[in-house]
Amino acid sequence: MYLTKKVKESIFEKHGKGKNDTGSSEGQIALFTHRINHLTEHLKNNRKDYNTERSLVMMVGKRRSLLDYLKKKDIARYRAIIKELGIRK
Repeated sequence: MYLTKKVKESIFEKHGKGKNDTGSSEGQIALFTHRINHLTEHLKNNRKDYNTERSLVMMVGKRRSLLDYLKKKDIARYRAIIKELGIRK
């Protein structure tokens, strides 16, 4: 399994306020980015996996809405997370 408890804790510790802070926008965006990257690699090998493709599109939409929320609330945090994760609009 690609997303174990330790991997999640390391993502939240690096991008959130702590390893138990799963609610911060930065942590959630980082987790979505990790999952999106994994599904993208999966779809490169399995082009006809339409259920995964649909899940990927929905996940990208959720991450986009979180990024829009963060942009509206605090532009400095938004710019920091975009730069840190390498996400471009």
